[in-house]
Formats: sequence, structure tokens, C-alpha cells
Amino acid sequence: MTVTPDDDFAAAEYALGTLDPAERATLAARRLREPELDQAIRAWEARLAPLAEATPEIEPPRDLLAAIEGRIRAGSAAAAPPAADSSVVVLRRSVTRWRTAAIAATVIAGLLAIGLIARETTREALPREYVAILQKDAASPAFEVTVNLDRRELTVRPVAAQTPPGKAYELWIIDPRLGAPRSLGVIGDTTRAANLAAYDRAVVENATYAVTVEPPGGSPSGTPSGPPVFVGKLIPVGP
Repeated sequence: MTVTPDDDFAAAEYALGTLDPAERATLAARRLREPELDQAIRAWEARLAPLAEATPEIEPPRDLLAAIEGRIRAGSAAAAPPAADSSVVVLRRSVTRWRTAAIAATVIAGLLAIGLIARETTREALPREYVAILQKDAASPAFEVTVNLDRRELTVRPVAAQTPPGKAYELWIIDPRLGAPRSLGVIGDTTRAANLAAYDRAVVENATYAVTVEPPGGSPSGTPSGPPVFVGKLIPVGP
């Protein structure tokens, strides 16, 4: 059989725990012999499960619900024809559906809020500032490379390196995913910046940064003219 909209509402209320004892017992008996209804209840329980430990219990707006039910009872007492009883049942079902929809909307909003908070918390925990000290073996640091991963910005600052006469230093980013080394520009005697927007965060974070000695103006071929003289890798220095 196919689960009707009324049964789906009932399944949602069963999962939320808003059915009265008699209705809950009836639905519990039905789910034992109706696999589709049992599956609908399980689906609602799965949707609502993430809130079980993350949010306080949500109570429906009892004051407004009591006022509506009071009007229903008053209308039932004033109505003489037996047909009024069916009208009251319909109204009660409408109230139940309204209550279920209101609670479900609150639950969905809560789930979205929890997901947003979790995402922002994870983002805050990721390191943003990285630094690499480029040097040869255990010699004195030659260059300092600083990278902000959020903005994909790199700055390189000479520390103790002295440019050979008639030559220039050129900075490269090296990673197997890039193929050949990629130039990040010629390094002068002052701090300079480079934009890394073209590179994936994982590449920027895990690449090797190297400096080679090149002709003035940089490598004419677009690839290193010789082996690196200074190398280093990024390490996180702050959130």
C-alpha cells in the first residue's frame, strides 16, 4: 500500500512524540503489519535524530493550541445534529496538522542553524596564516614566505640572501599536481607579493617553495635554469 498524506502526518507526529496515548498505540500496532507506514515513521525519526542531542526539547505553543481546542469544544456542545461530530473531528485533524507542521518547521530551522554553526566552527578552526623559511641545508634563512590561504596571497621577504652580481633570484611553487614548477616572480631586495588565486588550497598548502638563480628579469624559458638554491615548505602559524 501507499502511505497517504494523513498517515505521513501521523508518522511525523509519532516520531515527534505528539500523539496522544491511544493514537500512538493504534499507530504502533499498524506499523507492525504495514511496512510502508513503518518505513515512513523510520524516515521521520532519521530526519529528526540530529536534534536529539543538539537542541533542547521543543514545546508547541500550548496557549494558542488550548484556545483553538476550546473553540472546537464550544462549537461541538452547541451543535445539535450528529453531523457536527464529524466536523469537530475534521477541525481536530486540522489543528493536529497545524501543530505538526509548526513543529516540523521549527525542527528544520534548527537543523539548518546547527549545520551553519558547525560549518562556521570548522572554518574558524582551519589555519589561515602559513610561513616558510627558505634556506640551503642548515644555513641561515635566506627568504621568508608568508601565505594567507583565505585570500590566496603570498609575500616573500629577503632575510639574509644577497643577490649574485648580474643575476636575479626567482621564486617557484613546486607540486606534482602542477607538473613543471610555476614561477611566482623575480625577488628583489624588498618585500614583494604574489597572487595564488589560480592554485587550489591543498596545492598552496603542501607545495614546496624554491628559489633559483636566474638571468636579470627571470628565467627566459619559463622553467628553472638550474637547481634550487633555497627551498622550504609552509607550516601553520595561526588560525
